[in-house]
Amino acid sequence: MGQNHKIDLNSDVGESFGAYKIGLDEEVIPLISSANIACGFHAGDPTVMRHTIALAKEHGVAPGAHPGFPDLLGFGRRNMDVTPEEIRDYATYQIGALQAFSASQGMKLQHVKAHGALYNMAFQDIRIWEAIAEVISKLDKELILVAIAGPKGDKLKEIGRQYGIRIAFEFFADRAYNSDGSLVSRREPGAIIEDHEQAADRVLKMVIERKISAVDGTEIDVIADTICVHGDNPAAVRLAKQIRETLLASGVEIAPIGKFL
Repeated sequence: MGQNHKIDLNSDVGESFGAYKIGLDEEVIPLISSANIACGFHAGDPTVMRHTIALAKEHGVAPGAHPGFPDLLGFGRRNMDVTPEEIRDYATYQIGALQAFSASQGMKLQHVKAHGALYNMAFQDIRIWEAIAEVISKLDKELILVAIAGPKGDKLKEIGRQYGIRIAFEFFADRAYNSDGSLVSRREPGAIIEDHEQAADRVLKMVIERKISAVDGTEIDVIADTICVHGDNPAAVRLAKQIRETLLASGVEIAPIGKFL
């Protein structure tokens, strides 16, 4: 692996709400290069958004919007029956709010990554990615849309070309995959990978061989620009440290996607 190879390490953060603390943001953010910050619909609130932007700024981490469904009770992980127009409105509202908090601290958003059920539904219905891409193209064409790496990559690239935006492809270090390239439901056993060494080995295999093993043993081709470690995973800090150390030891540079995509 050459020294010039770069990859982004991201995490979903800013997901506390009011009196409720979720995730380990203070410990995780210094270990990553890009932060997906909740925007108040599935998690987060104005104070948490401001504080998380400040944390990202302090540690030189690129901030991004993490819009989800308006479902605080279900943490945005329940499917909703919504129209493309509603998705555009949800995305505009949430990205716009985080843009304001970023601007107030002299920061600029780097990317947009959908959360939870919105992200998973987009894997099945490409019109959801298209709706978010349209919003990004109108708000700021420099914003990068983060989408799951896998078999729908060509369609996503076409959407990027159509709307004049960049697409970053993502691999989940701590999630199990189905043979079609989708994520195993969190309701299924083994969906979350908490063994830090196993996660790091999976990441290195993906970076070097561009392949991952699905739950049924199938080898899937995956080319990714960014690796996700979930901030609400109890093992998030250990996972992020192990993955970071493994990549750096293999000559892979960790950098925000906006620096190399």
